[in-house]
Amino acid sequence: MKFGLIGHPIAHSLSPALFRAGYDGRYQYDLIETPDFEQAYERFIRGYDGINVTAPFKELAFRKADILSEECRRIGAANLLIKTPEGVKAYNSDYLGVRLWLWEVAEGLKRTPPTPSSWAPPPAARGVARFSTPLPPPTVLIVGLGGAGKAAAEAARSLGMEVRILNRTIYNNDIIPLDEFREEFRKADIVIYNLPVRIPQMDELSDEDFGAGQPKLVLEANYRNPSFDEELLSRMKKANPLARYTGGRTWLLLQALTGYELFTGEKPDLSRMSAQI
Repeated sequence: MKFGLIGHPIAHSLSPALFRAGYDGRYQYDLIETPDFEQAYERFIRGYDGINVTAPFKELAFRKADILSEECRRIGAANLLIKTPEGVKAYNSDYLGVRLWLWEVAEGLKRTPPTPSSWAPPPAARGVARFSTPLPPPTVLIVGLGGAGKAAAEAARSLGMEVRILNRTIYNNDIIPLDEFREEFRKADIVIYNLPVRIPQMDELSDEDFGAGQPKLVLEANYRNPSFDEELLSRMKKANPLARYTGGRTWLLLQALTGYELFTGEKPDLSRMSAQI
């Protein structure tokens, strides 16, 4: 079997190393780098069993697929395409990966998501602990509504969490302008930061905004140039010892864990993959 990643630019991607580690080099995994989506898709059709899809092609991949998984229908984007006897099927492992993370941190917050939606997650997403103490759902702040942000928002909603969204572009009345970042950050239990750059409002965060005495959990999508730098994280941890930051490499690892099993039908070696992060 032969797999790969399409997108542009992707020379920096950790995906090949993660895939080789997950399967001890038993399967081929290539970078298919071109700014032309149709060219990349044609290479997939001619020579690959499955591909991961990254920016800027996730919505194009969604529209190209013959069969859509439930999470893709909700999000309107795909980052994983697999050939099947019925046609090309699309999945969104950004969603599956962040959903695993959210479910685990919900346990840490001692809160119980309502019963998840009826569709069954793929094998790698099963076996996560259930919760038994019914309490109000946590509030999740989504900062940035690109592909990763949409996946995170839908994952949080699927677990019954309260979702609030900040974005540069205001599509509808449910989206909050970035100017209100500090106030929304202060109120949120969980913050998922998806913007590729640091916004000025982050420099305005005070000790009070970090919520001393209550868990404050932050997940950032960008693992190359994170906006939550050492100075900001040090201030957050000092102001609130219960605060916890998770970098983008963990999200990458979780989406790889769920996505690679969909590719091969075999569980990848998580310990070897973790060593690459």
